Amino acid sequence: MGGTPLLPAVGLGTAPLGGLYARVSPAAAAAAVAEAVEIGYRYFDTAPLYGYGAAERALGRGLEGCGAQMAVSTKVGRIIDEIAPRPAGDMFAGSSGATMWDFSADGVRRSLEASLKRLGRSYIDVVFIHDPDRHARQALDEAYPALERLRDEGVIGAVGVGMNEPKLPTQFVTDTDIDAVLIAGRYTLLDRSADRALFNAAMARGVHVIAAGVYNSGILAAVETNPHFDYAVASAEIVSRARQLQAACDDFGVPLAAAAVQFVVRHPAVGTVLLGARSQAEAAENWSHTHAGLPDDLWTALDEIIKGADDVD
Repeated sequence: MGGTPLLPAVGLGTAPLGGLYARVSPAAAAAAVAEAVEIGYRYFDTAPLYGYGAAERALGRGLEGCGAQMAVSTKVGRIIDEIAPRPAGDMFAGSSGATMWDFSADGVRRSLEASLKRLGRSYIDVVFIHDPDRHARQALDEAYPALERLRDEGVIGAVGVGMNEPKLPTQFVTDTDIDAVLIAGRYTLLDRSADRALFNAAMARGVHVIAAGVYNSGILAAVETNPHFDYAVASAEIVSRARQLQAACDDFGVPLAAAAVQFVVRHPAVGTVLLGARSQAEAAENWSHTHAGLPDDLWTALDEIIKGADDVD
C-alpha cells in the first residue's frame, strides 16, 4: 500500500485485558498497557464489549501521559450496561455487564461518547463497526454514515469495520469510503479465507487491513496446551494440521507462534497485525515473535503443508 500507513505495523489487542475467559485485575491490565508502551507498541485496539468497559478503562489508565503519540481504535454497534447482571456463560469474567445491539446513528454517537469518557480521550484514531453480521443493512445505512460525519467533524480519524467473516467487510470496502478493515482469524496458517475477495478489494481501494486472531484462538501459539480454534475446542483434523506446522517449525528451531505472526505480516494486503495479550509477559512475547528473524526455507516447508491441506479440502 502506498503513502503513509493508517496505523503502525504492530498493535496490541485488549480483549484479554477485559477478562476474556479469565479475570485480569484493573491494575494488572493497566500495567500491561504501560509495559507495552515501553516495549514499543504504538497502536492499541479495544471495544466496549471487552469486559463491558473494563478494557477501555484499563487502556485509558495505561496510556495516561502518552497523548497523541499512541494510536487507539475502538468499536461501535453495542451499547453496554456496566452494572446489569452478566449473562450466564459469558466469555468475559465477572458478575456484571451486558450489551444491546445498536447500529443506529444515535447508538453510534452514544457508544462513542461513552468510550471517549472511559478512555479519557477527546479523539479516536479509528472506530470500527463491530460484528454487524445480522445487522448489515442498518450498519451500512445508519452506522457508517454516522461515523463518516464524525470523521468529517474531526472527532475520529478513520472509519472501519471489524468482523470474523470476510464477506460483509468486502461489501463495505466496495460500497463505501471506509478506511480500514479489521478481520479476525481469517488469514492465518490454518484459515486463509480472507485472502480472496476481501484482500483483493482492499488493495484495489487502498483500504488498510488489520489482521487479528493470528493464533486462531490459541492453537497456533500452543498446540498441545491450548488446542482451541475459532473460539471452540479444535477438531482432530485441525489439531493434526497444527501439529504438522509445529513439527516443521521445530525442524528450523522456530516457535510456531512466531511463524503464525510473520505468515500474516508477509501478505502485501496486511498493513497491521493485531496481537492480544493479558499480561506484560504476553505483550513482550508477541513483540518478539513479530521481530524474530526467520529462515526463508521455513516458508517453503510451511507452504507444502498448507498446499497439502488445500488439496485435501
